[in-house]
Amino acid sequence: MDAQNPGEMRDAAVIVARDENGLVALLTSRFPKHGGEYLFLPGGRMEPGETPEQCGWRELREEAGITAQSWRPLGSYAITLGSAARVHLFLAEGLTLGPQELAEGEDDFKLMWWPMRDAITAATEGRFLLQGGPLALLLADRL
Repeated sequence: MDAQNPGEMRDAAVIVARDENGLVALLTSRFPKHGGEYLFLPGGRMEPGETPEQCGWRELREEAGITAQSWRPLGSYAITLGSAARVHLFLAEGLTLGPQELAEGEDDFKLMWWPMRDAITAATEGRFLLQGGPLALLLADRL
């Protein structure tokens, strides 16, 4: 939910960042409210005036310290039936690594590189907290 407008959800972007060796960038963090540590892909909610692509670029740079030369849309999907908000999925390639620019509350985000097959296995085991990551991995793997 949007903290500035309770009850209103904003669109979001989720990014599969895949390097030249086929490894994907995963983040891990503890979410005590949800029962432990989970994996997730870089992503987050759109800021006012941002396009889905701009949101993806920003979130990838901030959360993972990654910029990408190539962006490919993987589709846009409803977040819930009760809202018009959508999650926009992207595949990013041609990666350049830099420092993470973590916001308050993100200071324990750890960047890891996993083979796609292992990331998909983790998704099938329920190790992702949010639904956008597993869907994005499955779609990117089909390309």
